[in-house]
Amino acid sequence: MRPWIVLLCLVLVAPAAIAASVQTPPSASTAATPPVPGDVPLLAPVVVSGVVSGPGLWKVSRDGHVLWVLGTLSPLPGHMEWESQEVQQVIAQSKQVLLPPKIELKADIGFFGKLFLLPTAYGARKNPDGKTLDQVMDAPTYARWLALKQKYIGNDSGIEHWRPLFAAEELYNKALKANGLSRDGGVTGAVSALAKSAGVPETPVQYRVEIQHPRDAIKAFKAAAPSDMECFNRTLDAIDHDLPAMTGRANAWATGDLEELRQLPDSHRHDTCVAAVTGAGFARQLGMADLPAQLEAAWLTAARDALAKNGTSFAMLPMDELLSPSGYLAKLAAQGYTVESPEQQDTAPPAVAPAAATSR
Repeated sequence: MRPWIVLLCLVLVAPAAIAASVQTPPSASTAATPPVPGDVPLLAPVVVSGVVSGPGLWKVSRDGHVLWVLGTLSPLPGHMEWESQEVQQVIAQSKQVLLPPKIELKADIGFFGKLFLLPTAYGARKNPDGKTLDQVMDAPTYARWLALKQKYIGNDSGIEHWRPLFAAEELYNKALKANGLSRDGGVTGAVSALAKSAGVPETPVQYRVEIQHPRDAIKAFKAAAPSDMECFNRTLDAIDHDLPAMTGRANAWATGDLEELRQLPDSHRHDTCVAAVTGAGFARQLGMADLPAQLEAAWLTAARDALAKNGTSFAMLPMDELLSPSGYLAKLAAQGYTVESPEQQDTAPPAVAPAAATSR
């Protein structure tokens, strides 16, 4: 568990993982996953399992240089094995692999600074004035929370003291696991393994946030923390009503059904929780209010650089950034690059000798 991630909840902001400089062991309430009661309903459709190839690649090109882009998705089936011959071929030809864009939080406070900071950081996760969840929300909302908590978390009294934003994230993670879903299906790790096997350098795409005074940052969070309830309610809605659609999207990604991905609605839980964090007073005080725009600018710069210097490059982006008319690839198209979806391409990447790589 990284307390800066817990503290800021910025894992909801970045399209991929967030780097942090402080690490701690998991808390007692998150160390073990309690058994899920037998009344968890079977989702329709059933979650895909086994070996899958995933979707095709988007092609971004200019002057004979090509950037191939894999659209990623969260959640994905938790028991799939991802094996993409196309991705393997492209990475083997590439001069560079762009890692997913992420926020890097930098706080150089030394070993003893970390030890003294931990109690304060964990305190920031809790409701102010020792309040419990039933004291910070209305009775109907709390009743919904209790029902879902019992189903997916069990009898954990400690989480009742957490801020709704953090409690919602914990509930969401447990609900995904209980319904056969995972955050990324191991795709990012499999791509990294392929790059290392082929000797292709991986290039981080990061926007760095430097925390000059960590204690002041925690104080700022406590004084001007996010407004939790909109994210909390949207998370309950997603678990109550949107899990079948999330499962359908996960299956569509696994089987490469792009039309189904375009048709199935997203829960927009992510966007709601991102807005709660980036719109909070502490985020403005620390210069983090425009993180999504900063991430976009960092990735577009890296993509243009890769296209300028490499004949072939590879990148990963959230699927929404590929399908959206205002996403990252749409921005490149507006700047004069040719962007083709898998359905629009006349030719596939040239074949190379296969190498074994599996994501579980």
